[in-house]
Amino acid sequence: MRRIHFGYFTLLLSLFSFSSSAQKDSVPAVSVNPALLEIFNSKYPKTYTIAGINVKGTKSFDAGLIISISGLAVGDKVQIPGTDVFGKAISKLWKQNLVSKVDISIIKLEETNLYLDIDVVERARLIDYKFIGIKKGEKDDLETKIGLTKDRVVSENMKLSAVEAIKKFYFDKGYRNVTISLEEEQISGSSYGVSITFNIKKGNKVKINAINFSGNVIVDDSRLKKQMKGSKEMSRFTFFPETPFRPYGDTSSGYTFKNYLKEGGYFYPTKTMELIDPYFRIKFSGSKFNEKKYEEDKDKVLSYLNGQGLRDAVIVADTLMTNKDGNINIDIKVLEGRKYYFGNISWKGNTKFSDSVLNMLLGIEKGDDYNLELLNKRLGKQLSMEGGDISSLYQDDGYLFFRLDPVETAVYKDTIDFEIRMTEGPQATYGKITVSGNDKTKDYVALREMRTVPGQKFSRSDIIRTQRELSQLGFFNPEKINPNVIPNADNGTVDINWEVEEKSSDQLELSAGFGGGIGLTGTLGVTFNNFSLKNINKKSTWDPLPSGDGQRLSLRAQSNGRAYRSYNFSFTEPWLGGKKRNSFSVSYYNTKFSNAVDQFGNFCRSCGSDSYLKTTGFGLSLGKQLKWPDDYFNLIYSLNYQQYKLKNYGQIFSGITNGTSNNISLKLTLLRSSAGPNPIFPTSGSNFSLSGQFTLPYSKVGIKPSVNNKYALPEFHKWRFNAEWYTPIGRARGVDKNKQFILKAVAKYGFIGRYNTELEVSPFERFQVGDAGLSNTQALLGFDIIAHRGYPVYSSTNPKVNPEGISPTEYFTVFNKYTVELRYPFSTSASSTIYGLAFFEAANGWYSIKEYNPFKLRRSAGLGMRFFLPMFGLLGFDYGIGLDRYDQTTGIKGAAKFTFMLGQEAE
Repeated sequence: MRRIHFGYFTLLLSLFSFSSSAQKDSVPAVSVNPALLEIFNSKYPKTYTIAGINVKGTKSFDAGLIISISGLAVGDKVQIPGTDVFGKAISKLWKQNLVSKVDISIIKLEETNLYLDIDVVERARLIDYKFIGIKKGEKDDLETKIGLTKDRVVSENMKLSAVEAIKKFYFDKGYRNVTISLEEEQISGSSYGVSITFNIKKGNKVKINAINFSGNVIVDDSRLKKQMKGSKEMSRFTFFPETPFRPYGDTSSGYTFKNYLKEGGYFYPTKTMELIDPYFRIKFSGSKFNEKKYEEDKDKVLSYLNGQGLRDAVIVADTLMTNKDGNINIDIKVLEGRKYYFGNISWKGNTKFSDSVLNMLLGIEKGDDYNLELLNKRLGKQLSMEGGDISSLYQDDGYLFFRLDPVETAVYKDTIDFEIRMTEGPQATYGKITVSGNDKTKDYVALREMRTVPGQKFSRSDIIRTQRELSQLGFFNPEKINPNVIPNADNGTVDINWEVEEKSSDQLELSAGFGGGIGLTGTLGVTFNNFSLKNINKKSTWDPLPSGDGQRLSLRAQSNGRAYRSYNFSFTEPWLGGKKRNSFSVSYYNTKFSNAVDQFGNFCRSCGSDSYLKTTGFGLSLGKQLKWPDDYFNLIYSLNYQQYKLKNYGQIFSGITNGTSNNISLKLTLLRSSAGPNPIFPTSGSNFSLSGQFTLPYSKVGIKPSVNNKYALPEFHKWRFNAEWYTPIGRARGVDKNKQFILKAVAKYGFIGRYNTELEVSPFERFQVGDAGLSNTQALLGFDIIAHRGYPVYSSTNPKVNPEGISPTEYFTVFNKYTVELRYPFSTSASSTIYGLAFFEAANGWYSIKEYNPFKLRRSAGLGMRFFLPMFGLLGFDYGIGLDRYDQTTGIKGAAKFTFMLGQEAE
């Protein structure tokens, strides 16, 4: 036998078995076949033919697969001595990570024919794996991150990759002392299957104890620390030495901070403390250390220093030291360098706008702190969605090919002069405008909303407006609307392919139940927001109904046994005629509210047919987009008819149990809406509406009220004003704008009046104020339902009154409401929009304009959550505290109220 080594592998040439000693470096006893030795000892190469290949040791792999991977094949010609064919075959098998050992042996030689054995030892296969020492939620998260697949070959590289993924997972969570050990266990009944157990010890979270800067003279430490938003040190509080406290959970007293004061009066607590007086808990904590965020924060520190005129500032060194508590002290040494200022700024190449106009828009004066980032932002070197920069000024006037380059022309002492070199280029026009990704919505539905019209002059604001309009449709994911701009410098045009992603916009409402005395109860409602009426006769387009033309169809039925039932229908065509943005809507509803109780107040199945209130309503509306003052304005005309029919029903009007009322009114609404781009979670813009609703002045034209029913023809004029503003606040550099706090401010006002002072104000169309904005039984009279979180529905104008449990019988003719909300989005994806909010609200209602006092308001504050799911619409929860309901006897509990909303945001 002869053994020849190839790296970590061996080529065995043997016709016989051999044995070796246990000692690693000993030479085995060899029984040599002279014919095989002659092959490799020959002075001249000789060509042999592989006549046969046998594979041994395979358990799960096919022998043909092993031969194929090796690259060897029966009939191949090999030269010996010569090319290293067998060594290459071994390398190929090893690289596949399928085997842990490979031997290739020449077992037989017949003239020039060679017969080979490929002997392999397969790697174990992963049958199962598990985690020990962590929570179930963490196990679920790790399964998606470690990249392990069952029945996969187990290799050292695979195990190392899994361990590194686990470490990274916990490092990002602040556990920098995590230890991981692996246990590999053979599966019983399987000769090659193993189970891997990851034993994980997370240790304690590593937090940042302190951040210390050195070398900074011009900018103090506190300003630099504010830039490190992802790396915050543990809170430090200064107390008087004799301030009493006790460790949280310790009932003893008499402790002071005196023994805990360190380093000039600063106290570095490591656990939650509770002050004895006042009764107030303080939690001392710092941010967990995240290496990625730390590196980003160092860049922010440098950007801030550069923005203060310190353009030569650098971080010389930074060290991370672990203290005795296992937390980190960060020491950062900076070199500020000289502080620089802007000098003279001149313009070159501008013909469209004068130097004075450009200087005014740039807003940088000689002597201002040098800030290259601010200069580039004001110049608009990248397309800005916010505008207000030099590039936006030109791009809004068609100069798509506009270019500029700020050049330092002189540096003297601490002052830097700039020359802004510009190439205005020709004005571009829109060329080919297309849309892609709209599998359901017809092309023309998207194209008609676009402000990027072929042949018109290019404008950056057109692109931004088109993004908003496409988002407002509700058919596309707002985060995936992307204008793919393709400039054509040769002919001065620009092609745009609008890339969109469809999202589900239809909604379903479904509930059912059965009561022994009431009978079947339930609600079935469907809303198709992308309906197609013209394809209603084409069965091939039904999925489940024809869609794609942007129309809206809503159907809803609700029943509460014999006590209540309601049917609703509405249809909207947003582009009546297809050429202009003129909307047309038609709606119909029919409800019946039965008394369903006998004279003793007991439920009566048959009483509903003898005592009820029926309402029937029909409405038409036509909306028109205006061009002046701007095209955000719309004017909407609405004609409405409601009939109210009473039979032995005395719960609505005092002294009237039978009769019919017909309410016919015309409503005009002037609306301006620029909020967006996401209609569910607007981040900027505003909404304003002013409306007036009018009936005929019947009493003024000689039509007197009926003696039996003074409300047969209600007359009134009603006015509403709503204003909403959305403003992003606290936006950090490099952070997605959709993840910023959004401040929403709202002001609302309503008034309903009469034509004839001798008549009372109509009981119809009044204002119900309070609670979550959900209707009650008397909302059948068409009340505007005004939500006021933290309060029940109320009818008294006195803010101190706590009317919990009182059902109002009369509602307001005047109301005021102001709201401020601070919102934060947790998800703005197409599948779900989730955001939290904190609110402060003040509202009240009055019975006449003489009583109106805009400063006499009920105030409330609280927290809430909103969840929008395309299939079910908007779901909301609020916990509000009525500040003017607070009473020392009942405390916060008596003043708080939990409210729930479903379907749409309450007014």
